[in-house]
Amino acid sequence: MKLRAAVSVAFGLLLLSLSAFAADEKPATAKPAATKPAATKPAASKPAAGKPATSKTTGEKTPAAPLDSLAMLEKKVAKDSTNFDNLYQLGVMYLDKERTPEASHVLAKAVSLRPNDLKALVNLGAANDALGLSTQAQGYYRKALEVSPGDSVATCRLASSLYAQQNYKESMTLLRKLIVDKPRSHCAYFTLGVAFADAGLYRDAIRAWQKVVEYAPESAEAVSAKESIDVLTKYLTGQVGQ
Repeated sequence: MKLRAAVSVAFGLLLLSLSAFAADEKPATAKPAATKPAATKPAASKPAAGKPATSKTTGEKTPAAPLDSLAMLEKKVAKDSTNFDNLYQLGVMYLDKERTPEASHVLAKAVSLRPNDLKALVNLGAANDALGLSTQAQGYYRKALEVSPGDSVATCRLASSLYAQQNYKESMTLLRKLIVDKPRSHCAYFTLGVAFADAGLYRDAIRAWQKVVEYAPESAEAVSAKESIDVLTKYLTGQVGQ
């Protein structure tokens, strides 16, 4: 039971972290995904479902939080709701504070102004995932992939959302293709690890998470992966010893 709970936590973390980054490969902080994936209930790394995707498509680190405070941004947006940058930053802040309905509303406005903005699309998808609107979320991730084919974050987020809906085949196909195209995509390995653990393939999960630690040691996913590896290793050692 404890092991299964750990796997569920890890899955939640995954969604969180994936949703928190937005362009090619940020380890998201993304709260991945609205479904916390975590193999070991890593408290420190929630990747989950509703976190803002704030990383740039070319980098792996999430940029520092915007200088504008939440209150200041709200005033700016109230005064001028046509400024994309303010709308986007406010949406990301709402996601970070788990004010998901507001995040979805503001990010939808941002996307209406810039329909092809990669980060806005991914974060809007994350907000919808967090609200339980998986179909809509997946539509935004797919749109993001039309804008930037093969983007790591959009792909991982889509795969996580599909997996949460038990669409395992398409989810795994996306992740395996991403790994072929981008062998060092740590978000792909993290998500695979969650899937393996959920299926009871614990040694495969450990191997996948070891790749996360190797390729992105400072990422939120790596923190979760290390904790999950520790839990599974202890479980397997105890099992073998019985």
